[in-house]
Amino acid sequence: MQTLELEEYCQGRGWEPAGCYVDTGISGSKESRPELDRLMADARQRKIDVVLVWKLDRFGRSLKHLVNALAEFEALGITFASLKNNLHLSTPSGRLMFQIIGAMAEFERSLIQERVRAGLRNAKAKGRKLGRPRVAVDGALIAAYARKATPGVRSGEKRALLRARPSGLSIACLELVLV
Repeated sequence: MQTLELEEYCQGRGWEPAGCYVDTGISGSKESRPELDRLMADARQRKIDVVLVWKLDRFGRSLKHLVNALAEFEALGITFASLKNNLHLSTPSGRLMFQIIGAMAEFERSLIQERVRAGLRNAKAKGRKLGRPRVAVDGALIAAYARKATPGVRSGEKRALLRARPSGLSIACLELVLV
């Protein structure tokens, strides 16, 4: 959906997209993401003239990160625009709105973190155990699998570890014992 809208926007302005940089399954709060890193590398190599995002918070949620990235774009002569925020940083009002929206995105992320921490404290206070449930591991079972271990397991070969993996034991546990 987002990509389609961005493509239509580009077509309406006669822009030829240099690429589509989509980090799937990675939080926008991270400053280093594979596709974001590729975008920045392409920007430094002057492969792009405009960075168009669907919404500002899709690019990043930290005001510091947004400001640094946009300062780098400006130094490289690259225009930054956000489709849904109706934001174009080539104008003074666009730069002001960027600061306000970026600050709100960072504020929202901080509120979410605060709520999560409060929820975890509350759960601990009520005696709830946090994290994954512990698995009871039978030492004799591990020893039996260690005896049956193939040379592939001892050398850390993942396929052999998967074959040797009994029910309830993680690969990490087997690696600790067998390798």
